[in-house]
Amino acid sequence: MNMYLHELKVYRKSTIIWTCSIIALIVLMMSLFTSFSKDAELVQEMMHNFPEAMQKALGLSTLDMTSLLGYYGYLFTFILICGAIQAMNLGVGILSAEVREKTADFLLVKPVTRKKIITSKLLAALTCVVITNVLYLVAVIIRISAFKSYEYSMKLLIMISLSLFFIQLIFFSLGFIISVVVRKIKSVLPVSLGIVFGMYILNALGSAIGDEKIRYISPFRYFDVTYILENEAYEVPFMIISIVFVIIAIVASYILYSKKDINAF
Repeated sequence: MNMYLHELKVYRKSTIIWTCSIIALIVLMMSLFTSFSKDAELVQEMMHNFPEAMQKALGLSTLDMTSLLGYYGYLFTFILICGAIQAMNLGVGILSAEVREKTADFLLVKPVTRKKIITSKLLAALTCVVITNVLYLVAVIIRISAFKSYEYSMKLLIMISLSLFFIQLIFFSLGFIISVVVRKIKSVLPVSLGIVFGMYILNALGSAIGDEKIRYISPFRYFDVTYILENEAYEVPFMIISIVFVIIAIVASYILYSKKDINAF
């Protein structure tokens, strides 16, 4: 419990900063919807003049930007990017910190098992992710509820918003296993930014050229907003892929970390 609380304290500041930043971003961008909706037809016409490949890459070809949830769904892409970076930072940094700061030997000589160490760190990181998502969901519901003259489905709003949690779990698990496999990570942020933006560009490229196979590589379209709006459901194959990947990544991390030769120097 002490180790869990310690890890929470370590990541408290970054969690507060990321959560406040994500909430501020969506609140600010949603505040533009009223002005946007007044000239919606003009904006839509302008967007349709973009090259078809660009429309697909940006998600403009399938979302109705004149509707409240359509507009939110488009903005949600940027929230996913921010959330993915936060989760990758947690995943990559949570086990590599001791090696990077040369305190691993001090930690491992304590009367605790490696399983307990990794479990405490894992629970602390997941707690940070949950806190971010709970506060984000509350903020979004409050902000969008302010648009009283626009009709929208609360169920769909919550489903879209919960996608952030699932995407964060995927990127956290990916970062988690990277922190175990890679011997020494000098800086967490470059790794996180490189992987997240690489995945996003890959997703945009796949959308632009219409290659559905790329969807299986990049998690950014596992929870497609257009599909959610049209079917009021998540795509089952991608839900299964997400669950399987998270489980395999975390289990593999436990196994590899328990056998890993950790050198703090």
